[in-house]
Amino acid sequence: MSGRQATVVVIGGGQSGLAAGYHLKRRGFVSALVEPGGERTFVVLDAASAAGGAWQNRWESLRMATVNGIFDLPGFPKPPLDPGEPSRTAVPRYFADFEKTTELPIVRPVQVLQVRPGPGDTLIVDSDHGSWSARAVINATGTWTNPVLPHYPGQETFAGLQLHTHDYVAAERLNGRRVAVVGGGISAVQLLEEISRAATTFWYTRREPVFRDDEFNAEAGRETIAKVVADVEAGRPTGSVVSYTGLLWTPYALAAKERGALERRPMFTAIEPYGVREADGSFTSVDVILWATGFKAALAHLDPLGLRNDTGGIRLIGTQVAGEPRVHLIGFGPSQSTVGANRAGREAVNALVKYFDRDQVNA
Repeated sequence: MSGRQATVVVIGGGQSGLAAGYHLKRRGFVSALVEPGGERTFVVLDAASAAGGAWQNRWESLRMATVNGIFDLPGFPKPPLDPGEPSRTAVPRYFADFEKTTELPIVRPVQVLQVRPGPGDTLIVDSDHGSWSARAVINATGTWTNPVLPHYPGQETFAGLQLHTHDYVAAERLNGRRVAVVGGGISAVQLLEEISRAATTFWYTRREPVFRDDEFNAEAGRETIAKVVADVEAGRPTGSVVSYTGLLWTPYALAAKERGALERRPMFTAIEPYGVREADGSFTSVDVILWATGFKAALAHLDPLGLRNDTGGIRLIGTQVAGEPRVHLIGFGPSQSTVGANRAGREAVNALVKYFDRDQVNA
């Protein structure tokens, strides 16, 4: 796959990447694999070996009844899903059915290494399977491959097990152990509820967690999206979902509270071989440290384009990087939700169609 060309290269085959592919095809773009010399072509490069995006990697016990809602892929309503089925099998099966029905030109597994300026107005997408020349890139790489792992003094001396949410599989593997769960987000609370059934848990967060007493309704959702949009339009780095919404008293949060698992401790100050040094100077013995500390957007491959500002943020106008009409970010900022991913895919494609149309008129 060396030296191929596509008008648009979509990077990532999760929900936002599939949505972008759907709308590209709907607007008349054809497969760069079938018609490489077509006037407007596209290809989707996905690092995963199968359909499903990051859902393939969720922990075993995350059931469809527990996830925060999966919005339908465009033009393809979800079939009835068993609330008790693991999300790691139900969602990838739904994605695979969508791919089969839409016949999108998806190439996998392909790891994009970098996107760099090419000759003229082109972009070069370098991967572990060769390079593609493109007139535009829709980036839909999500966050799963970029876990945030804080560092604390003595961390390298810890004799027990350290793992991130990214690596967590099931509570049974921690049965009978003493587990420090670090993080104040949704995943931390979900994992506390689960692990506290099999192990002794200690919950650490940098700030006091804020649980909402009201329901998160449509109006609250619109307010949250407006805040995130304001941040990306100003080029400010965005925070976690919970930093905008607060935590909800979900059934799993209430269950964890009833068992005493939500007794929050201030962050420890250091890690020692057999435990952690508490903020008050005391010592707590732990066998496992689970870093439920979230993820950041996986955008390192775009660094050669110099898109970041001095604060590390990337300013967007809609989905387009400000000042760079050839690059759109979807599944990023306000479009990290599944419904937001669909809308962002459509918005990015509409903007690129206008961009290409303008180029034709000016040619």
